[in-house]
Amino acid sequence: MTDFTTDHIDFTPQVTGHKSRRVRAHQREYYAYFALIFLATLPLTCLTWTLSTLRRMELPERGPLRTAWAQAQIITPRIFSA
Repeated sequence: MTDFTTDHIDFTPQVTGHKSRRVRAHQREYYAYFALIFLATLPLTCLTWTLSTLRRMELPERGPLRTAWAQAQIITPRIFSA
């Protein structure tokens, strides 16, 4: 006869090592693409920021790093959703 009086049974599904490795690999790939896109957009945003500063004679609201970061945040998810 089985004893069902203990609350020691855990019905939550366990994440296997294979699935968590897949998720981590996906995250590493996402961060690698993000870094590449960030580095690719950085020179253009620096140039745009400099030209905008010279033309208006005032500093823009966002700096070149923040602008490049925002562009990478927009572009990278579009690559992964395609």
